[in-house]
Amino acid sequence: MAELADIGLIGLAVMGQNLVLNMNDKGFTVAVYNRTVSKVDEFLQGTAAGTKVIGAHSLAELVQKLKRPRRVMLMVKAGSAVDDFINQLLPLMEPGDIIIDGGNSNYEDSTRRYKELEAKGFLYIGTGISGGEEGARNGPSIMPGGSAAAWPHVKDIFQAVAAKVADGTPCCDWIGEAGSGHFVKMVHNGIEYGDMQLISEAYHLMKVGLGMSYEEMHATFDKWNTGILDSFLIEITRDIMAFKDEDGSPLVEKILDVAGQKGTGKWTVIGALDQGTPLTLIGEAVFARMLSALKDERMKAAKVLKGPDAQFSGDKQAILNDLEQALYAAKIISYTQGYMLFQAAAQAYGWKLNYGGIALMWREGCIIRSAFLGKIKDAYDKTPTLSNLLLDDYFTDAIHTAQPSWRRVVMQAVQLGIPVPTLSSALAFFDGYRTEQLPANLLQAQRDYFGAHTYERTDKPRGEFFHTNWTMRGGNVTAGTYSA
Repeated sequence: MAELADIGLIGLAVMGQNLVLNMNDKGFTVAVYNRTVSKVDEFLQGTAAGTKVIGAHSLAELVQKLKRPRRVMLMVKAGSAVDDFINQLLPLMEPGDIIIDGGNSNYEDSTRRYKELEAKGFLYIGTGISGGEEGARNGPSIMPGGSAAAWPHVKDIFQAVAAKVADGTPCCDWIGEAGSGHFVKMVHNGIEYGDMQLISEAYHLMKVGLGMSYEEMHATFDKWNTGILDSFLIEITRDIMAFKDEDGSPLVEKILDVAGQKGTGKWTVIGALDQGTPLTLIGEAVFARMLSALKDERMKAAKVLKGPDAQFSGDKQAILNDLEQALYAAKIISYTQGYMLFQAAAQAYGWKLNYGGIALMWREGCIIRSAFLGKIKDAYDKTPTLSNLLLDDYFTDAIHTAQPSWRRVVMQAVQLGIPVPTLSSALAFFDGYRTEQLPANLLQAQRDYFGAHTYERTDKPRGEFFHTNWTMRGGNVTAGTYSA
């Protein structure tokens, strides 16, 4: 009898193929299927030649080639394609079998699929995978959530193929229930949006504000990558600064300044709005991409709307030192807000999230991997019930150290007319979070004045609501209280 496969994988695009080869390298037998069946044979005769990978030319054949409980992983486009394959697989499988969605699915879809499959006796895992094609081949960050009973059956495979930190710990562990795995991946992508925008703002300030050459910027990012900003995104930015086009000019100069997006950053911001979490930095990063898309309008506006005529005339190295600190401070705020969203979602959905473990999963293999993430893990290892990263001693000290530089950078950018939406919104959040008395008392008075929405009083217990007849004409009828 032919050997049965440890796991089946559907979808032989670049991520699927590389993940299969990674699994094969780690000693697992994988059966593969693709909707365009010819890709199965092309894969087996191409990069998978000489491996233990088994081809299947139908879903029924794929299922027949799997050990029980059957494990089938979908690496297909998020959305209806996932549901279509699940519906085709279910009649071929048995209760207790496991379906794994490894695509970039919306966490709400994963929660729905988890409930539907568990109700039918099947197990479901929705797992975020980060690291791109290189990560899939050599070790990605893997963030699985869903049916807890499924985890023991996939743990060895997932942790074997995942990236490893220095001590060999895999960048993969169980996240939690329902759609929590894809929720964590969504927030990962939102933080990625924020990190990329922060670095782009630094580049803009260096290039336009300080008049630096690409050689100088390359050297600066190279230096930063050996310090507190050590990360994959700083590393690749360093390399981009040095990359030349065929004519010897910097290639990045010839790339149109219109940013694309696949939607996960927007999902993160929508999720934050749903949970009432002030995810301001990532929100500004998403809006910055939208603003970049208005290229034609911006070209017209540039001819009409004028900013300051100021030019930088100070100590260039001093402002670069400040900029390094400002980026670090804003990065702290970005992750602080991301973890606030994790905590709000965990409370809303009843998830038991391992916050330090999430930071460890991002430590290697993924796009936002950085040395900084080890500090987050340390913070939650030390205080598992930590309510906010800014209240951890390390991050309190770091933000206090960086604060003067951060303020100087934002002021310099404003004076030069260079937009820094994420750097400045992060600073505004910090100032708001550290302020005991915000002007929301006036806002509440305004709401009560025009809409009888009521307010709480400082001299009364929380939870008691009051209404004032501000004009002496409105009466005492209130609109009731609500939160938005």
